[in-house]
Amino acid sequence: MTHTQRGVVLQGVDPANKFVEMTTHIEALGFDYLWLTESSLHARDPYQLLALAAQVTTSLCLGTAVTNPVTRHPALTVVAAATLAEIAGDRSILGIGAGDRPLAALEVKPARLTELQESIEAIRRLLAGDCVTSGYSSFSLTNAQLRFNARVDLPIYLSASGPKTLELAGEIADGVILLCGLEPSVVKWALERIDAGAKKASRPRPHIAIFVYGVIDEDETSAIASARSIAAWFPQTAPTYCDLVGLDRKIVREVQRSYSGGEFHEATKAASLLPKEFVQKMAIAGNRDRITTQLSALQNTGVDSIHIFPLGDDRMATVSAFDECWRRL
Repeated sequence: MTHTQRGVVLQGVDPANKFVEMTTHIEALGFDYLWLTESSLHARDPYQLLALAAQVTTSLCLGTAVTNPVTRHPALTVVAAATLAEIAGDRSILGIGAGDRPLAALEVKPARLTELQESIEAIRRLLAGDCVTSGYSSFSLTNAQLRFNARVDLPIYLSASGPKTLELAGEIADGVILLCGLEPSVVKWALERIDAGAKKASRPRPHIAIFVYGVIDEDETSAIASARSIAAWFPQTAPTYCDLVGLDRKIVREVQRSYSGGEFHEATKAASLLPKEFVQKMAIAGNRDRITTQLSALQNTGVDSIHIFPLGDDRMATVSAFDECWRRL
């Protein structure tokens, strides 16, 4: 059995009582992490749901995957994250990123690299109890100080896909939420960018938490159909990976024209343009034998943890199937 850890990523699309049932089942299966997305109007508030999860679990590490500095001022993120850490203790993680397609409904754009860097700096200073006065590029603080004691060493994980964000994550983050698909050569490419950032800062590589989205089903046709939506995310948001796995640039452009916004699961039309081979390189999309082989290959890349974001009509069936695949390793 590998020492690689494993987790589950959920959107807050379920009523709170249903979410609690799912959470307790995930812990009973032996998973190490539970992450909640922050998707503006698309899902429920992650901090409140994670506080519930902290009350009904004892071992799961609980994190946002991810909050962003655009819809929440970093000072308010500090308050939310510090409160969750008070409830969950050392099981709490603050996952932060640039924000994604759901921001379009709010007429705001994802955070720039500088905003991410400044936000993490401000969050750490506020958690440490500093009185902060600073005019950052996208937000300001004037005599700002957290008025209650917080967990100073709260781990901050940065979500990263592009080369510059990967390098920044290696340079400043406690962990990296890596979104790059499943192809081992591509994962190693991303790890090299993270390592470059870590080397620049003269520090060890941070924890690498790779997120894999999709469906595990013995009916592979059904699994591929359900996983296509996340595959369409890559041409629109992280096209570098399309080049790395050899996706025809004409298809990339067609997907970009067809998928203009919204959550990845709203990209059905664009996703239909993608070949099966690309979908299965970028997403969990297959039967247990296939996924077991892919998980084994992922572990061999040197990532520290692998986290399943289940898609489709029966997400918990995919979580259970992921658990079965894991136990085969």
